[in-house]
Amino acid sequence: MLLSIYLFTLLPFKWWLFPALILAPDIGILGYLLNNKAGAMIYNIFHHKGLAIFVYFAGIIFGNEMMQLAGIIILGHASLDRLLGFGLKYPDHFKHTHLGNLK
Repeated sequence: MLLSIYLFTLLPFKWWLFPALILAPDIGILGYLLNNKAGAMIYNIFHHKGLAIFVYFAGIIFGNEMMQLAGIIILGHASLDRLLGFGLKYPDHFKHTHLGNLK
């Protein structure tokens, strides 16, 4: 989480954009409107640190600060989720995560 904050400070965006966007990856929860399997897959894509790193470095390679920002937000959000005990979802139920069952 601290790394994402630091990387954000290297970009030219206003400080308020980070807290405004930090919950944006939770849009992936809408996948559960389809079914549990699709929901888990879509949710996990929006919360995968590997994707965050890929998007961030693609932004560096292409000189695209918006891509860098997207990678930083995904990384920060996923890290915050892990700190709070929320993990990647299994396809059987929303509360079944790789960190255990949510209460």
